[in-house]
Amino acid sequence: MSIWDRKKPSFGFISTRFSGLDGVSLETGKWADMLTSKGCSVYFMAGMLDTDPAISHLASKAFFKHEEIVKVQRAIFVEKKRTPEVSRRIQELKEELKAEIRKFHKKFGFEILVVQNALAIPVNIPLGLAITEFIIETGIPTIAHHHDFFWERERFYSPIATDYLRAAFPPVHPKIQHVVINSIAGQKFGSYTGSTWTLIPNVVDFKVLPPEIDNFNRDLRKEIGLDEDSLLVLQPTRVISRKGIETAAELVKRLDHPKASLVISHKAGDEGQDYLMRIEEFVKLIDVDLKIIADRISLKRGIDKNGKKIYTLWDVYQHADLVTYPSAYEGYGNAFVEAIYFRKPIVINRYSIFVADIEPKGFDVISFDNYITKQTINKINELLGNPERIAQMAEKNYMLGWRYLSYEMLEEKIEQLLINYYGS
Repeated sequence: MSIWDRKKPSFGFISTRFSGLDGVSLETGKWADMLTSKGCSVYFMAGMLDTDPAISHLASKAFFKHEEIVKVQRAIFVEKKRTPEVSRRIQELKEELKAEIRKFHKKFGFEILVVQNALAIPVNIPLGLAITEFIIETGIPTIAHHHDFFWERERFYSPIATDYLRAAFPPVHPKIQHVVINSIAGQKFGSYTGSTWTLIPNVVDFKVLPPEIDNFNRDLRKEIGLDEDSLLVLQPTRVISRKGIETAAELVKRLDHPKASLVISHKAGDEGQDYLMRIEEFVKLIDVDLKIIADRISLKRGIDKNGKKIYTLWDVYQHADLVTYPSAYEGYGNAFVEAIYFRKPIVINRYSIFVADIEPKGFDVISFDNYITKQTINKINELLGNPERIAQMAEKNYMLGWRYLSYEMLEEKIEQLLINYYGS
């Protein structure tokens, strides 16, 4: 008998935000979908939410862009000046957030806490400290799902933050089970904390076939300024430097297609506008058509205030002819998993996690090492001219995705975590 037949525990998810198209929000949604499909109740707390209000608790200071959080974070990681006032304010904010977590728990009475990245990357130090103390004080069983660690981001190295990082990013406690999204992060996590970890990569529900072009999204190409015979090269990422958008632009420039366009689905993100301006200047310099369509993409279809259609990211995937993924670094790669799901050909840089965790599984992609070569371009042109080869590639990748990156895999992994709490 499966543990799902004996137990239907309720889960409370906490993070800085559950909103938009960032990887943490997307993966949290997938976990929640899988858990509700097993009959479990799920609840959410964050500083920004687009989840159902009936099962949500908004705590504004949990958001990393709240003005009071920004102020203390800047003192710690930018100014690197920790005065008694800064330390005192961090403790006050911690207590306020811990009170919010108590309210969240009292309101919904969930049995298992799931912390999504808030105990890994210190974008909100008071929140991480508050969650850690809540776990210690209540002894609540906790799954800490880590997407990015502070040691993976240079901006989080600060000599005056050592005590906070050791205490809560991540914390070590018998009630906390740690989940990482790639094996390299797991090994570094183990070395840093001495704790065990479980690997759960990003997932998609492969048993549900991807949607096809329909009456709503049929006009997407026209709406974003492309012709029906344009080559839509999709980069389904944010506009930040580690995503390697210059490489994608170069690739589009060198393709043997007179109407190739680079389409980027996400906005610049949380790391400023300088890189976005650099990309806009770069594509003008090399004469590449760039469409950044973040203002037309949301979690749900609709019509904006100007009467323009709002599409989902999945609508864009359906129209893509090729997906580029030239990132220098990824925690795992949501875009890779989604492209596999939509049966699209992928051109990918062999970033470290791809080499360690994805490539050995046998996925059929066009890969390169750090920069595009003439051989890479030749392979892409040959592929795009061979629909039968694309179909074979897509089928193989889809079946491998179902085996390694599916909800069924996620279900098995979480079941084992529950067995660790409840017994077999």
